[in-house]
Amino acid sequence: MNLNEIYTEVITEHSTSARNRRHLEQASVTLAGKNPSCGDEIELELLVRDGKIADASFTGVGCAISQASASMMIDLVKGKSLPEARQLAELFTAMIQRKVTNDRDLEPLEEAAALKSVSNLPARVKCAAMPWHTLETAIEGL
Repeated sequence: MNLNEIYTEVITEHSTSARNRRHLEQASVTLAGKNPSCGDEIELELLVRDGKIADASFTGVGCAISQASASMMIDLVKGKSLPEARQLAELFTAMIQRKVTNDRDLEPLEEAAALKSVSNLPARVKCAAMPWHTLETAIEGL
């Protein structure tokens, strides 16, 4: 599979968008995520109120896949309860590891399902998964 095939319009838009790329004034948790094999890194910030992710943001640098994945993840988990966000992270991980491949089963991931084809590029799987692993670790720390 050619890398150009996975740079869909939604991935490109998310990787360059500034809407989720910012600092939160009163984050409940801030956690750094890093992919040492390629240098992708993010700092994930979550504002949690009443057991729900009221707001989320990230800053960081890396390839289009890692940055788009972080942005899509944030869009998806805002307003979700912590258990719901954890389930979405688990589903994303299962998708990227090819454990869940049925498009209908992936519908809860919304735009993040656009990263499904990354599972065909082993060197890029860690790029896509890093923000989601950071989210799971952040939730565990709350």
